[in-house]
Amino acid sequence: MSIKADGRVAGRFRRSVLHVFPRRRKRTTFERLRRLTIWSLTTGPLLVWFGALGGIAEEFSVPGGIAEHAGADLLVLILGLLGLAAFSVLYMRMVKAAIAGTSANREIVASAVLAVVLLLTQETQLWTWGLVAPAWAAGAALLLSRMGTFVAGLGAAVVALLLTPVDDGSGSIIGRVLAAPHPGEDTAPLAGALAGAFVGVALSLPCANRLQLWFWEVVRLAEEGKEAQARLAVTEERLRFSRDLHDLVGHSLSAIAVKSEVAAKLSKVDTERAAGEMEEVRGLAREALKEIRAAVRGYRTVDLDAELRSMTAVLEADGIRCTLETPQEPVPEELGTLLAWVVREGTTNVLRHSSATRCRITITLRGGVAVLEMVNDGVTGLDGRGGTGLIGLSERVAAMGGAVAAGAGGAGEFRLRATVPLEGVR
Repeated sequence: MSIKADGRVAGRFRRSVLHVFPRRRKRTTFERLRRLTIWSLTTGPLLVWFGALGGIAEEFSVPGGIAEHAGADLLVLILGLLGLAAFSVLYMRMVKAAIAGTSANREIVASAVLAVVLLLTQETQLWTWGLVAPAWAAGAALLLSRMGTFVAGLGAAVVALLLTPVDDGSGSIIGRVLAAPHPGEDTAPLAGALAGAFVGVALSLPCANRLQLWFWEVVRLAEEGKEAQARLAVTEERLRFSRDLHDLVGHSLSAIAVKSEVAAKLSKVDTERAAGEMEEVRGLAREALKEIRAAVRGYRTVDLDAELRSMTAVLEADGIRCTLETPQEPVPEELGTLLAWVVREGTTNVLRHSSATRCRITITLRGGVAVLEMVNDGVTGLDGRGGTGLIGLSERVAAMGGAVAAGAGGAGEFRLRATVPLEGVR
């Protein structure tokens, strides 16, 4: 008794926690990939922040470094960090514009101006604040052509090399590379190596971003193609239904209209013939109603094999490993339609009410009974129950003499089981 009471208390506690902190909607694979693409394109700002903070730490690690940055210098440093934050915001706006397929020319220009200001005002070293130049090129490349990307990367590298001083303050790195060496001193090869490495970073980072964006475009086009295909299938189905309905009912309704007019004219001169015509009208109406019912019943029929393939693909697209076991003998059409509805509702419950990583669907026909089981390992809902759609599903199965059972099992599993007698559907 105490165990049941503890279970009820635990259930109420879970319900209260879920009420205060409701579960967030589970993102689709497409949404997760979009978010991952956005974060993967933020390499530029992260690189600049690491470089800037590393430069600040290096300055402050020198004896007297904090004292040297007192007053106006410290204010310039703070303004530089605020400018870097604004640069990051503009960069993210460029990324989102690229993902959405829109332009962001103002953001490109504003971030370029900010990058030049940071290079001019901060105590810039090539691999600290100087990284703001290739970061800008990486963001702008998302909205430029291939030639524009090359020009932006090379131009950003040249600007950074021109504005970045050598450690001893004797001009820029490009100036050191091009200047004649002093007697007994030749630092041009080292400066050239640093400049070459920096140019390589400034050219490769935009190319890497464009490659990542290209992958995203491929996935987006594939998703749009799937949606267009689904809309086309719906449109084709509507056209087929309208065409079939016209073929089935058009002739019967035309005949009914003609015979009704004839009966109306004959009713004043020959009542017997008018009655015969109306009898034929009644027969035509019954035949049309029979054909309509047959057509609608055919449209309500669901292909079990197609539904199983579709639901398996949906589950696997959501990252849920799915296994399928079906009987080798053919499933009766009416039973297949019912089981297809069970699979559809079970799949909806797995996607909405669980955090499953695997799902098993089993259909067996033995002993005059058809049994369908769906088992997943993601019980996280209230007491392991499914959605309210199971109530309607139970009524549908009960109408054919069957029963539906659903509930949590051992090891965090949720089991949906539908049992239907075969004699009621053959």
